[in-house]
Amino acid sequence: MLLGCANGFGAVALTALSRQWAQGNRPALAQLHHPAKVKNIIFLYMDGAPSQVDTFDYKPALERYHGQDPHSIFRVEPTQFNNIGRVMKSHWKFRRHGQSGLWCSELFPHLAKRIDDLCFVRSMTSKFPEHTSANYFLHTGSGIQGRPSMGAWISYGLGSENQNLPGFIVLNGGLIPPGGLDNFNSGFLPAAYQGSIFRAANPPVANLASTETPANQRAKIDLLRRLDQGILNRTGNADQIESAIANYETAFRMQTAIPELMDVAGETEATRDLYGINAGYAPTRIYANQCLVARRLIERGARFIEITCPNVGADRWDQHGNLRTGHQNNALAVDQPIAALLYDLKARGLWDSTLVVFAGEFGRTPFAQGADGRDHNPFGFTVWFAGGGVKPGFAYGQTDEFGYKAVEGKYEIHDLHATMLHLLGIDHTRLTLRFGGRDMRLTDVHGELIEPILL
Repeated sequence: MLLGCANGFGAVALTALSRQWAQGNRPALAQLHHPAKVKNIIFLYMDGAPSQVDTFDYKPALERYHGQDPHSIFRVEPTQFNNIGRVMKSHWKFRRHGQSGLWCSELFPHLAKRIDDLCFVRSMTSKFPEHTSANYFLHTGSGIQGRPSMGAWISYGLGSENQNLPGFIVLNGGLIPPGGLDNFNSGFLPAAYQGSIFRAANPPVANLASTETPANQRAKIDLLRRLDQGILNRTGNADQIESAIANYETAFRMQTAIPELMDVAGETEATRDLYGINAGYAPTRIYANQCLVARRLIERGARFIEITCPNVGADRWDQHGNLRTGHQNNALAVDQPIAALLYDLKARGLWDSTLVVFAGEFGRTPFAQGADGRDHNPFGFTVWFAGGGVKPGFAYGQTDEFGYKAVEGKYEIHDLHATMLHLLGIDHTRLTLRFGGRDMRLTDVHGELIEPILL
């Protein structure tokens, strides 16, 4: 009798629960902690770590001290490979651009034209000098494997605005970063909030095309739901089973939503040219397609979109050697598409409701590794923001005269996360989940807002 009653009450609750799941992933927050400045985030992940002193952090001292022993000039920290060569100036010229007069190297001629839209933090730091741990730190707020990604936390807190799409989508250009798919995982959050990986190939998601009629597929999904509900009634293992129910439903709806979303042939030729979809360089075409799809996702209510770099055959932005060619090719791949994305968001009225973030996992040294490379540098590097809630044409923070270590307005990845959540209307200290005996959060016990960049 007790078992029957327990199952009966559970079934009543599950009926309402399943209906809610079928309508999309339920948000953890009943209401925002404070008024949001933006609704969506596009995270431009620069896998491998661009060199700040070759991109956006102009340091004339590198030209004056080029070729000298860095040990005689400043305190040199051990690097990953401990191959410390001479001070090396940038291969690229820097110029001031726009009304703001902010510096940009000639690596980014298209972004230089959008410089007044960008908000730089030139004093970001990381706790980790090695790719895998630094990637986990950038994506999850922890240097070890297994924690939920920032995209998963945001999807968990706010849900998706479109029941036909996941809240957290990764547009993968062909490279999986060091650390693998755990960079996009849901960790101890329900599995419904993990990143959905869309590859650059066609189809973007495996098994997207159905091999049977919608009615037959619907019947199978309904059967799976009933079976899952039966297991839930007997075991009470709610998170995993509820996530399975939600994921089945989302996958079913994605079969019609994703082909239309990914088909950019309907965009005007002017838009396709703007992004670089018809460019002669294949990685530019790949990244252009990703950026255009990201804009289309924003229009359809996706909450958090991460774009990874295409494979340019130069080991991502990670140039321990051959810096000139490697950085040149990577910049050629992403420069025009990113500039077009910023322009397009503005033109379509999506600017104020969208935050764009450009970041690698750390920076690079101001001295050479080998003949033409730069080693990892977690002590000071540049990230930038654009869109709603941040000051346009603005730069905050400073590294030393060599671009080596943050010396003014020093921030770290926890602060980056706290600021992103804040702009979405979330207090990073209050978005928590009880796990392992304590309340866990993206920023752990750390994190301060990067107040100077906020409007």
